[in-house]
Amino acid sequence: MSQTETSQFHQPANNSTPKDSNQSSEASDAQDRHLLLVEDDKGRRVFQLEAEVYSLGRDPSCDIRLFSMFVSRQHATLRRMTLDDGSYRYQIVDGNLQGQRSTNKISINGRPISSYELKDADQVMFGGSAGVSAKYYRLKPDDKKSGPLDPFDITLIDPSMLDG
Repeated sequence: MSQTETSQFHQPANNSTPKDSNQSSEASDAQDRHLLLVEDDKGRRVFQLEAEVYSLGRDPSCDIRLFSMFVSRQHATLRRMTLDDGSYRYQIVDGNLQGQRSTNKISINGRPISSYELKDADQVMFGGSAGVSAKYYRLKPDDKKSGPLDPFDITLIDPSMLDG
């Protein structure tokens, strides 16, 4: 099954709506965009983060699947943390929510961690130097960035789709 692959925002299949029904929280953060740009053995993908929890790992049941044999089945977890001003950011935790850590750990901006509150442009490495990484972006409505939102905004066309 061949198809055109474009850089796009992926949503995990089991992405749930936020449990917090505090409308002022949702309204104040409605314009912020939380993105995770993942690079692994399958290439680059961009995920728009909206749910309260995401599992990351090699297992097909993970919300954000990481393609590499150096990545644990359940390598990390993202949890949405609500801030005092009603906005939110994401915390990354090594392993799953049951406390089981990944085999090859994670690091943020080159430093090994077990839990970390992500900030805009933080670089996450999964499994040391295994080549699986992610970059977190928190884009505020007043950010005046020129050009495409996705820095890898390219279109790849499967040659079998071309006529002639």
